[in-house]
Amino acid sequence: MKTSDFHFELPSELIAQHPLEERSASRLLVLGGCDGAVQHSHFVHLPDMLAPNDLLVFNNTRVIPARLWGRKSTGGKLELLIERVTGSHVALAHIRCSRSPAPGSRILLAAGPDDTPGPYELEVMGRQGELFELRSPPAVPLADILKSIGHVPLPPYIERDDEQTDRERYQTVYARREGAVAAPTAGLHFTEPLLAQLRNQGVKQAEVTLHVGAGTFQPVRVDNLEDHIMHREYLEVDESVCEAVREARAAGGRVVAVGTTAVRSLETASRDTGELRPYRGETDIFIYPGCRFHCVDAMITNFHLPESTLLMLVSAFAGKEHIMAAYAEAVARGYRFFSYGDAMFITANPAARLSA
Repeated sequence: MKTSDFHFELPSELIAQHPLEERSASRLLVLGGCDGAVQHSHFVHLPDMLAPNDLLVFNNTRVIPARLWGRKSTGGKLELLIERVTGSHVALAHIRCSRSPAPGSRILLAAGPDDTPGPYELEVMGRQGELFELRSPPAVPLADILKSIGHVPLPPYIERDDEQTDRERYQTVYARREGAVAAPTAGLHFTEPLLAQLRNQGVKQAEVTLHVGAGTFQPVRVDNLEDHIMHREYLEVDESVCEAVREARAAGGRVVAVGTTAVRSLETASRDTGELRPYRGETDIFIYPGCRFHCVDAMITNFHLPESTLLMLVSAFAGKEHIMAAYAEAVARGYRFFSYGDAMFITANPAARLSA
């Protein structure tokens, strides 16, 4: 299967640049995995698609203000994107500048791209592949620096500077585990009243943690999907999630993953034996048509980039032909795409779940 098999034309005006005023006011395309049938609704009507004993699995990661600007000690400007915080004073980061900073050098940070540096700085410890290992001074935790001068790391297709409202809206209402540099965007549509309504309806809820990295936006640079090397992200699935899944199954409910990150979490934790088990560590799972699903029955997701690993994941779940046809209809009907865009509710294609 080729990367180009997942291409589609998307008018730029359909790429959402701002969130809607109300989170749950977004549109919701409902796709049946069995037959590819499409229905059009709104996210506020999600409770109509769920039944008592269904289990919603959320990713509770919280986005950190991971974008920074500054200068090298030699004077050259640079931009930082924290990829992963590995300690109270240490992080791995992408650095964009004319010449890479040398190990042992200092980076003088600024509040914005054109601001005067100070008072914070970071030391370059070395490199790990494409990432630089950075350390803050002993008296200044990295979290304090990010809270003070860090910016919301909006995705590259949002072509504007981050705004104060993004600090709240590029975050799910249930986000609590800091560590992501991109939001699990399917969850952005939920509100506290909607979550309460679902609980009152008998829909169960569980949480995993997958700290979404900047690699989620990296393009697939190979022609054959089997040659793609997936980026790594930190994941935790604890025993309470496994128990919730077992209880949902026993009660005849479905496991409904909120977002591709929740899908990747559950499938990572069940891929060795086919049974969901606690998992803590990195995941580099790459799900594309032909991969087997063990845990997830339905999913909520946003609309994804052409030729992206996320589009390949949902194609594996519902069938590529069904997904591409649904995307074509979404484009024709003017749905809003990507992080601040509209959503889909997809039920699994049984043929996809049983494939090897």
